[in-house]
Amino acid sequence: MSKTVEELQRDMEAAARALDFETAGRIRDRINLMRGGANAEEAAQADTSGLIRQQPGAMGLGTSRQRPIPPAGWRKPPKPDLMTSGRKRK
Repeated sequence: MSKTVEELQRDMEAAARALDFETAGRIRDRINLMRGGANAEEAAQADTSGLIRQQPGAMGLGTSRQRPIPPAGWRKPPKPDLMTSGRKRK
């Protein structure tokens, strides 16, 4: 028998209270699949062990670095002269 999202949420919370975080994570992934449009049977049969979440601060390009690292030999460009920037030539 297929479970609803509310029943799965109760099961997930019970597993988390019992400190069974792997089971709670699997149930969370099933809930996300069901909210994404999968029916209960598809969500129960899906292999969610390969799903990973993007880390906060990730660039979205397959990296989890917080800041870009400049290439070797790169130098910061000089700052513009404040006395001459923004003026037009005559």
